[in-house]
Amino acid sequence: MKIIVGHTNMDLDCIGSIVLAKYLYPDHIPVMSRLIHPAAKNLVNLYQYHLNFKPVDELKEENVERVVIVDTRSYSRVKEYFEVIGRDGKEIVIYDHHAADSCDFEGAEVHEGDYGSNTTMIGLELIKNRVAVSPKDATIALTGIYADTGNFTHDNVREDDFRVSSYLLKHYADIKLVNNFLKSLKEDYQVSLFHDIMNTLVWQDINGHQIVFSYYSMEKQAAGLAAVVEEIFNIEKPDAIFGVFHFEKNDNTVIIGRSGKNVIDLIEILKPFGGGGHAKAASALIKQGEGREVFRNLLDTLSRQLQHAITAEDMMTKDVITIKDSWTLKEASIYFEEMDLSGTPVLNDKGDLCGMLTLRDIMKGRKQNQMNSPVKAYMRTKLITCSPGANMREIENYLFINSIGHLPVIDNGRLLGIITRADLLNYLKII
Repeated sequence: MKIIVGHTNMDLDCIGSIVLAKYLYPDHIPVMSRLIHPAAKNLVNLYQYHLNFKPVDELKEENVERVVIVDTRSYSRVKEYFEVIGRDGKEIVIYDHHAADSCDFEGAEVHEGDYGSNTTMIGLELIKNRVAVSPKDATIALTGIYADTGNFTHDNVREDDFRVSSYLLKHYADIKLVNNFLKSLKEDYQVSLFHDIMNTLVWQDINGHQIVFSYYSMEKQAAGLAAVVEEIFNIEKPDAIFGVFHFEKNDNTVIIGRSGKNVIDLIEILKPFGGGGHAKAASALIKQGEGREVFRNLLDTLSRQLQHAITAEDMMTKDVITIKDSWTLKEASIYFEEMDLSGTPVLNDKGDLCGMLTLRDIMKGRKQNQMNSPVKAYMRTKLITCSPGANMREIENYLFINSIGHLPVIDNGRLLGIITRADLLNYLKII
């Protein structure tokens, strides 16, 4: 027998990968994990007969020659299958987009790549071989891609994710069903838990990062906790969120994390807790761990591991081009054109910041035929400034709320630098 398996606690991307892998390996039998991720349960239930996955326990009497593994290369995540079929003498083929992970299968044929979704990697093989898929399989696979790329909003999104999605839509993937399967809070208890947690959120500044925490104790583990944490993350938009759930019945604790910054790497943060996942979406299960102690250890880990957040001093342009308030608008206009400026700080004779002049102000003077008037007559004197220690969130608020494109950085009345829209955009790309 030849089989196709995915990681335990199968999610939508894992199932989408298996569905497409069946086209590459038509003589292989897909096998279902004993655990299905809550986000995938509705899809699995509705497509149960179409998927026709073999339960893992039915492999006990089978002689398995080859195993195709999708969406992981870690033995611990497929251990449930090999405990039934044995590990020796098996040909192993792996399709996994977690290229940074180490492979636990020596001699395996490994297919890997930089894709937002594992389903994408297998879809590219089908495109290359001009393989057509059924509308049902196209729908399942497209759901997997949407899920693992966060509807194409995660940093892991690549051009090929769009390419395979287009291919699946051409094969009549049903986008309405995809949207239905991706609804995050499907159960009444999830909605109730969502409101409970929202009322107990704690915001904390850790090394300049705005982190949201929630500690919640419950009798026993429930499915769909990650969906609740992610929904709160999407609404509150912190730099990162950590939901710590303690289950009294077995004294286990789960940490679920979501990050909005590249510099907050959840894999590294949760590694001491035995966690895993992606850099921006990860979790950890701590068995026989007292919840409050786990929570304190998490806070300590974050304080030690998180690099200090970017401040205004880090991103500002230090060599600021300025003009004098005694210049005429005509002189300022010529200087703006020579230096390719859209706005600049204005200094008085003492060298102190006294205003801001923009192209819009110059245009106003030109329309009024006042180009020989001094800059001080048209500059803006109600200045919006920030300190050198202002964080990214504060800088964004200054620019967006006040609809300005130039933010002077001031320390004790002295002009240290300036932050423009271009500066902010450049840093938003790397954080």
